[in-house]
Amino acid sequence: MLTDLVEIPAGVFRMGSTSFYPEEAPIHSVAVQPFALERHPVTNAQYGAFVDATGYVTLAEQELDPALYGDAEPGALVFRPTDGPVDLRDWRQWWHWIPGTSWRHPFGPDSTVEDKPGHPVVQVAYPDAAAFARWAGRRLPTEAEWEYAARAGSVSSYAWGDEEKPGGALMANTWQGDFPYRNDGALGWAGTSPVGTFPPNSWGLLDMIGNVWEWTATEFSAHHRLQDRSAPPKACCAPAGPAHPDISQTLKGGSHLCAPEYCHRYRPAARSPQSQDTATSHIGFRCAVG
Repeated sequence: MLTDLVEIPAGVFRMGSTSFYPEEAPIHSVAVQPFALERHPVTNAQYGAFVDATGYVTLAEQELDPALYGDAEPGALVFRPTDGPVDLRDWRQWWHWIPGTSWRHPFGPDSTVEDKPGHPVVQVAYPDAAAFARWAGRRLPTEAEWEYAARAGSVSSYAWGDEEKPGGALMANTWQGDFPYRNDGALGWAGTSPVGTFPPNSWGLLDMIGNVWEWTATEFSAHHRLQDRSAPPKACCAPAGPAHPDISQTLKGGSHLCAPEYCHRYRPAARSPQSQDTATSHIGFRCAVG
């Protein structure tokens, strides 16, 4: 039931970018040891098997600490398109806390994943992803490992080259239309798509760009920490314990909500912070070994 692994060779690569967003800088050399990465993000069916085997309850399904969250009911953040153009500086216009939302009901209590077993699981907070990884005997990849694998030996802006749509071809599940009110769908998919709908990168990895953002084991910093010249020790990569709302992890890969006018982050170098206790309808994960 677990995803097959792709062996990633050791190497040194140029991490980061100075062409898009400030948090991607500076460009620096990073050495990565050999490891293996799951071919695609963990799916709804796979996460369901984990929950069935362990009885695990995700953060979105747990009662909330009133000292931290007031009288909010259990739930998670769900994207809802606006009725028309809005000020893109205010994300609260399209993100809404919906009680009853969870990985089983990713777009609200009336939604389901029963007809989406091959889609990436979403509405999983950082500890939920780490718990699956420990159960599977795997771990979450570091940011450096993730970017190295997404680049697959390339130094181009995108995982497939320097053109966003080479020859007019859509290479990843990203927002198609005018954000955040009109999405024409990526190959017909407005939202998550089944893993493998879009082409793999040259190392055979699927959905490294678009579809869902992916958790990494690296805490976010405003810029790359140059003292971290190599992937951190593996012991860091299977955290246990409660989520820390004041600590943000680094997300990689962009998602089906990324649009060039708002979030041009469907690139290997792109990175985004997310608090450990947050689950949304566009964040998933994949595991690593080694």
